[in-house]
Amino acid sequence: MTYRQLYEYGVEKLVEAGIDEAKLDARLLLEYICHTDRNTLLVHGDSERNEMEEQFYRMCIEKRATRIPLQHITGEQEFMGLTFRVNQHTLIPRQDTEILVEEGMRHMYDGMRILDMCTGSGCILLSLLKYSNECEGMGVDISEEALKVARENAQRLGLKAEFVQGDLFEPVPEKKFDMIVSNPPYIETAVIETLMPEVREHEPMQALDGMEDGLFFYRKIVEKAPGFLGKGGWLLFEIGYNQGEAVSKLMTEQGFKEVEVVKDYAGLDRVVLGQML
Repeated sequence: MTYRQLYEYGVEKLVEAGIDEAKLDARLLLEYICHTDRNTLLVHGDSERNEMEEQFYRMCIEKRATRIPLQHITGEQEFMGLTFRVNQHTLIPRQDTEILVEEGMRHMYDGMRILDMCTGSGCILLSLLKYSNECEGMGVDISEEALKVARENAQRLGLKAEFVQGDLFEPVPEKKFDMIVSNPPYIETAVIETLMPEVREHEPMQALDGMEDGLFFYRKIVEKAPGFLGKGGWLLFEIGYNQGEAVSKLMTEQGFKEVEVVKDYAGLDRVVLGQML
């Protein structure tokens, strides 16, 4: 089959399976398998592909048609211009989370000590370290399997970071950090069943479930964070679209100043941050 014929086959199968972005996913999987780029379909669409590529492509399309996330098939996702390894033990990095990193960068300076709570793939912490100078970073997660991915990502990016397993602040040493960032589980338990199958069935439940009202982990982190922040230190959260007011109130009541809600590219509340003065 030609490159274009394979692409058209993939689109047809994914449309039949009800995949919203069938054309995009069919193209990305083809590029992944053939080691090509987006221009190949336009410029070299008539090129013949070998039997191995065809069989591998058909297999990947079948996986995607069963709602396995594209990133779990390819094993990677781009975030902040960097490529991160991901699997079923980590959340897939999303563009909205880049807002959290960008806000963190606004308040960074050389030599900062950064703590990433619920680090997952490590994409937030490692992005901050990549785009800064001489900063130290620690990532904490309850999942050792997720931490294996984070450590692999650090190695692939040539970055030094410490990743430790434990329940929130439990394994964190008694030293002060200049910034704490977190994208904790924040989806209400009752809402999880309404999520897309790619999320509900394939991403780690413990990284999604924010308990009854979605605020469980915000309360825990806000309560303990002042004891781990130095004077002038920042606390930054990713939040759900409807949690800005509630998380802001938690931080203000705990003594954080300059509390601010930042919107994402869609105009929805996405980040809450404040400073411990």
